[in-house]
Formats: sequence, structure tokens, C-alpha cells
Amino acid sequence: MYKCYTMKRFLNLVIVDAVIFSICFIFFFLGKTFLSSAQDKEKPVFLPVIMYHSICGDTPKDYIVTPQQLESDLYWLKNNGYSTVTAEQVINYTKGIDNLPEKCVMITLDDGFYNNLSVLVPLLEKYDMTAVVSVVGTYADNDAVKDPHNPNYSYLTWEDIAELYQSGRVELGNHTYNMHSLKGERIGCGIAENESETDYRKKLNEDISHLQDSFRENLNFEPVVFTYPFGKVSRESLPIIYENGFLMTLTCRELPNYITREPKCLYGIGRYNRSGLYSTEEYMEKLLSE
Repeated sequence: MYKCYTMKRFLNLVIVDAVIFSICFIFFFLGKTFLSSAQDKEKPVFLPVIMYHSICGDTPKDYIVTPQQLESDLYWLKNNGYSTVTAEQVINYTKGIDNLPEKCVMITLDDGFYNNLSVLVPLLEKYDMTAVVSVVGTYADNDAVKDPHNPNYSYLTWEDIAELYQSGRVELGNHTYNMHSLKGERIGCGIAENESETDYRKKLNEDISHLQDSFRENLNFEPVVFTYPFGKVSRESLPIIYENGFLMTLTCRELPNYITREPKCLYGIGRYNRSGLYSTEEYMEKLLSE
């Protein structure tokens, strides 16, 4: 038999249909939002980082490149569409403040050789690039003043470091005040065998703070980049790194970096040593392999 539709039954059906339609719409909207969010999520930015040391002479070595090799590297990067980025740019990117170019690279130099000023800066200006130079405090206070301004072996004085900073081409990093050594039980600024964490952190904090104080006194500035001597990263150092306000740490681990919007990804940046024993093409192939 056929049932007759009453007004009450009709209204009930309308209500049921409306509920079903609403549920379908909600699931459709949520699914579309989730898919859109997944599609819009930014991919990590590949950031290769070069690690130079000294730039001098005519005989390249494992930690020395000639001025000609450095210029060849910068020319290659420029000619292949790479843009150098500063530590500040990368830090801002992780905070959601800035963006990074698609083909970016960071140039770093360790120890604070005088040729980082006399040779590097003019080439950075020529190719419109930037770099991070990490200095060792005792080298500036003691070694540099004894025999200054020889591009083959001298270190930067504080006056030189100020000139680097004022060039606008160079950011400065803390490479420890007096822990850049392989002598004794300690390797770089790593914890020594049988040393308590309390003693280690006290010594590391005193060393790092000493150099930060020197930067403030001489330049009215504090680095936010910390560079581990010999790449000796220790778990015990991290609280001191954080307490001293460092937002990026550089290692010697030859690993690619993938930068996200998470600031913690900047602790432990990998770098590829630029040995003078490679041609520009050979080195770049290694550096840029993801």
C-alpha cells in the first residue's frame, strides 16, 4: 500500500536531508582545507654552506685557497644564479619574517685571518656577496698585535675586525676566546674526559662570555653565530649556547642543510670545507649535491 505524505512527515524528511547535507558539507570543507594546507606547506630550503679558512699565497692546501681560487668560486656561484644569504636572513626566515632565494648559499670563514679583510672583502664587493667570519679571541688579542697585517699568516686585530663589520659585507661569529686548540685533554670546546658537566659548563661559559664581552667593548655588538672549533659539538655545550643568545651554530660536519620555519633547525649547521686541492667545479659538485 502507498502511504500518504502528511505535512509532519514532509517536514521530518526535510530536516533529515538538511542534517545529511550539512554533515557532507562539513566533511567536504575540512577535506578541502586539509588538502589546501598540505599543498601550501613550504618545502624546506636547501642551504649549502662553504667553509673557508685562509686565502693566501700561490700554493693551495687543504685549509688554504688562493685569491684566484676564491674569485673563481664567487664567479661560478654568481654565474650559476646563486645568491649569498646572511645569518640574519636565515634566522629571520625561521621566524617567519623573511624569505630566502631559491638558489641560496652561505659563505663562512673560520679563525679570523687578516686576509679575510685584505682579500675577501674586495671580492665580496665585486660580486655583491656576503660572508660570516668567526674569530678566535686570543688570536685578535695576542697573535694579531705581535705581527699584524701580513696577508699570508697574520690574524685580524680588533681594529681590523671593526673594519670588517663596518664593511656591511661581513657578519661576525664567536669561535671561542681560548678554546681553539687540540692540545691537552680537550678537543676544541668539547667536554674533556673525566670532567664534570658543572665544571665544563662553567669554563665554557667563561670563555664564550669573555669573547662576547670583547665584541661589545670593541664593536658595541654581540654575535648570534657560534662556530665550534674543529667542529667538536658536545651535547653539554647546548645550555651555554642558548644562555649566551646564539641563534645559529656552525659545525664542520659535511652535510646538507634544509632550513624550515623552525628556529631550532639552525643549531648544528653543516659545512663543506673548501680545500684548495679541488678545482672550483669539483668542489661545487660536492657542495651542491643534495
